[in-house]
Amino acid sequence: MAASTFPMPGRRFVIGVPYFWLLLFFLLPFLILLYISFVDMGNDIHPFKSLWDAQTGELKLKYENYSSLFRSGEDGELFETMYVEAYLRSLWYALCTAVLCLLMGYPFAYFLARSAPSLRPALLMMVMLPFWTSFLLRVYAWKGILADQGVLNQGLMFLGLSAEPIQLLYTDVSMLVGMSYVYLPFMVLPLYANLVKLDVRLLEAARDLGASPWTVFWLITVPLSRAGIIAGFMLVFIPCVGEFVIPSLLGGPENIMIGRVVWDEMFSSNNWPRATALAVLMIALIVVPLAVYYYFTGAAAEPQTES
Repeated sequence: MAASTFPMPGRRFVIGVPYFWLLLFFLLPFLILLYISFVDMGNDIHPFKSLWDAQTGELKLKYENYSSLFRSGEDGELFETMYVEAYLRSLWYALCTAVLCLLMGYPFAYFLARSAPSLRPALLMMVMLPFWTSFLLRVYAWKGILADQGVLNQGLMFLGLSAEPIQLLYTDVSMLVGMSYVYLPFMVLPLYANLVKLDVRLLEAARDLGASPWTVFWLITVPLSRAGIIAGFMLVFIPCVGEFVIPSLLGGPENIMIGRVVWDEMFSSNNWPRATALAVLMIALIVVPLAVYYYFTGAAAEPQTES
């Protein structure tokens, strides 16, 4: 009891270092963003202005930085602004990318988990091999592959499957291909870590009881790998929502996502408060549903004690 109530100094240090890291590099930058999002810059070139009016003793919070994101002008329609469209488009691309990565990554992760132990290090190295190359170079490579005179179109015309180049670049196809390629390892690795610990005896017992391979997979393997599916889905979905590089290089003018809008507001328009308001809403859009989900799943996982 005394040890749990008053942990040892070494234990305090081990627990305190991650908390300090999170406070310094996550919470503090978020508080700075939140502060700037309520600033009224006016004609100034820097956003770090006081929110406290020394004469009246009141806080000067510019809520219009948030309200203008949902309504264009005083008589504008609610939720019909370019910012809402960019948010919805970002969510749609992130959802499609996560689903595609799951469909492609689950079979590969299952194959990795069921392969011979001697082959797993080489197969895992193949999954992580793209990380050895610059992220920007990999996206530029896809730009060369999908271009009108790129490798893919040249191959299709050489094989006689197409008489003229197909518009692949700066479309939804190029966006989903690039994002799925870049974030596929983030889906495979958590799925593999979950599937490799799966008790094979459960699958053998189901087969002995007469279950078909599809029934075994759908009713036993998939439910037991739910934690890996959720982890991989979140690792792909969350960074895809705020993706900036891939939409800029592979997307067209109709594929502008919220990351590009934030960049334009901050560096092109020099409107830091609105850019930070967009960033804060984007964080809330992701964190709040996650917190609610983990709250209810954690409460459901707690053992029920009889009174």
